[in-house]
Amino acid sequence: MLDGATCRAYAGAYDDQARYRSRVVMERHGFGRGEYRYFAYPLPEGLAALRAALYKPLARIANGWHEAMGLGARFPARHAEFLARCHAAGQERPTPLILRYGEGDYNCLHQDLYGAHVFPLQVAVLLSRPGEDFTGGEFVLTEQRPRMQSRVEVVGLGQGDAVIFPVNQRPVNGTRGVYRVAMRHGVSRLRSGQRHTLGIIFHDAE
Repeated sequence: MLDGATCRAYAGAYDDQARYRSRVVMERHGFGRGEYRYFAYPLPEGLAALRAALYKPLARIANGWHEAMGLGARFPARHAEFLARCHAAGQERPTPLILRYGEGDYNCLHQDLYGAHVFPLQVAVLLSRPGEDFTGGEFVLTEQRPRMQSRVEVVGLGQGDAVIFPVNQRPVNGTRGVYRVAMRHGVSRLRSGQRHTLGIIFHDAE
């Protein structure tokens, strides 16, 4: 998704406080260990363009998912129109973010919901080089199937690779038709080094 120079630029600007609206230290809130910063509006030009470009094809998938799961909400073709819906409901704070982990840090399994209006897919881009900048720190997904044990998926990423994954639920075809499974995501413990990730969430926060 992103070349090495762009990844390094995002990671290198993590301490530029003027770009961000807030900083969260995960341990203070029981989220894990490590920290992240939410970008402020206006987003960096490249990030704003990437967010809008990714939204368009994902909106078609999101609408298909909602139809399959019997959910009423539908998503407009343009991201600006969806953001206007969020902002009208009081969800006005931007949600794209950069996460930074050091040795021993991790991110507990969670969902990024932020309000009543939730776009069902999001994107994470690994900015660091696994095996060189850090070890450990795998991206992890869990799927809670009805009346069954949770299933775990570990997604291997290289620098600049992106993973698209569910925010909350996804539809699954079963013997009796489509059912919903709840999804959570997180990051396993870093063994060494430092890891940066760019997170792109398409709904804004209350």
